[in-house]
Amino acid sequence: MKKVIIGLVFSAVMLSSPTMAAGDVAAGKAKAGVCAACHGADGIAMIPGYPNLKGQNEQYLVSSIKAYQTNQRQGGLSAVMKAQADMLSDADIANLAAYYASLK
Repeated sequence: MKKVIIGLVFSAVMLSSPTMAAGDVAAGKAKAGVCAACHGADGIAMIPGYPNLKGQNEQYLVSSIKAYQTNQRQGGLSAVMKAQADMLSDADIANLAAYYASLK
């Protein structure tokens, strides 16, 4: 019985804990200036072929930026994105993702 209770408590903790803490929207907005050149000041790209970031899924943005950092995304302008992504800390990435996801 004791093992069952411990298992249930452990499961509850694991299921309730987010895999990544949500980023800080205000900090992301402050950091987003460099992104605006290509992705627009409001997250809507003005340059054809550049993706819109406004309203994107937060976890998708995190995984995308990390994929640029690790060269998992290649082709197109990936060299430009890698250079930008390499300057970001994990906290910066989380904050930027939270900011762009918050835009509706």
